[in-house]
Amino acid sequence: MAFFHLVSLGCAKNLVDSEVILGSMTSAGWQLIEDPENADVLIINTCGFIQAAVEEAISEIFELVKIKNRFPEKRLVVVGCLVQRYKEKLSDDLPEVDLFVGTEGAEKIATLIERLMKGGLAQRVILPDLYLMTHETPRVISTPPFRAWLKITEGCNNRCSYCMIPMIRGGLRSRSLDDLVREAQKLERSGVKELSLIAQDSTAYGRDLDKDTNLEKLVRQLLKHTTIPWLRLLYLYPTGVTDELLTLMAENDRVVPYLDIPMQHASDIMLQAMNRRYSREQLFQVVEKIRNRVPNVTIRTTFLVGFPGESEKTFLEIEDFLRKVRIDHVGVFSYANEEGAPSEKFANQVSERVKRKRVEYLLAVQAELSAEIQKKYIGRIEPVLVEGLSSETDLLLQGRTRFQAPEVDGCVLINDGIASPGDIVPVAITDAQVYDLVGGIVSG
Repeated sequence: MAFFHLVSLGCAKNLVDSEVILGSMTSAGWQLIEDPENADVLIINTCGFIQAAVEEAISEIFELVKIKNRFPEKRLVVVGCLVQRYKEKLSDDLPEVDLFVGTEGAEKIATLIERLMKGGLAQRVILPDLYLMTHETPRVISTPPFRAWLKITEGCNNRCSYCMIPMIRGGLRSRSLDDLVREAQKLERSGVKELSLIAQDSTAYGRDLDKDTNLEKLVRQLLKHTTIPWLRLLYLYPTGVTDELLTLMAENDRVVPYLDIPMQHASDIMLQAMNRRYSREQLFQVVEKIRNRVPNVTIRTTFLVGFPGESEKTFLEIEDFLRKVRIDHVGVFSYANEEGAPSEKFANQVSERVKRKRVEYLLAVQAELSAEIQKKYIGRIEPVLVEGLSSETDLLLQGRTRFQAPEVDGCVLINDGIASPGDIVPVAITDAQVYDLVGGIVSG
């Protein structure tokens, strides 16, 4: 039996690629192992989207290099965005690595490694042609068995001035409706209770196919052909949120009332510089439209601060926006120059010290707002997807309401009642913390 060890970095979309790597390897007879020192092959699936991710990937590679230096017979394979972005340059900088494979090689990884082990590869850097997974692609779910990600597209056509995704992942490529439904059905049969639809821009789904294929039609098909209790929509472009989509959400309890809509900024000057195709006023209108159509909706967004040219005045437009619209969940990230992105050459770069201050300031503002927003749940009975014992103490269970997405939002600490991971149970919310909720299971 041959053993492999896998390190997966980056976002949920990258995790799906890692699950395809797991599927490829296990289908070929390899066995996953936790301890890298006992593995024959060390694989790391990297993220290269932003500089911080690049630095994390390099650091993790060096940790595996240390193991390889002690056990020279092991093979070290680096996969993913970092390879696709830097190509042959990595080969020069990291001679300890045996094989580099780009983002499109996840499904082929076992075949490539077998050839590597037999000395049959003529090159160390392999960048396969553009690829789109299907429901038949071997995939091993690495999340808890009651939830999964459904990657509906690859690539992106938006061309934001700070973003390297089109260069790394290519242009928009949507999977077919039938293919996605079949994968959802397969996931349902495996016990999935929560299915999160993900893409670089989920509202762009189907634009490269035909005029009748779009996100709304996909959601309708998933509602029709599966019984998965929770369907969650993530990463929607603000102006792509349509009335039809909101009507679907309002009329179907299985489409959870939660929308993740990365806004990136709230200043017209900054939005234009970022090449985001909407204005500050349109953001107000989008939020108002969503809340009018789906009154109990929760909105999550992210902001990118410290973009070139961001003055104190334009930065504070984000705070003003947050205080006026009171977004439920907010992530704040510091801008970093990305080699090859248009914004790398922009004038009036912001210092790292100022960026850090602005991130900390906005997070403090949101913490203050969140502490108030969370109170609206006190006294309500909400369905909660139980995830298991609390990470804080074995005396509590932990789960999430429909208004909390996995891995990025707060949780519900359950202090009364018995349930198993994967159960959806009614919980009476009795207390609210800055990000988490507290309550007990309602019996009977």
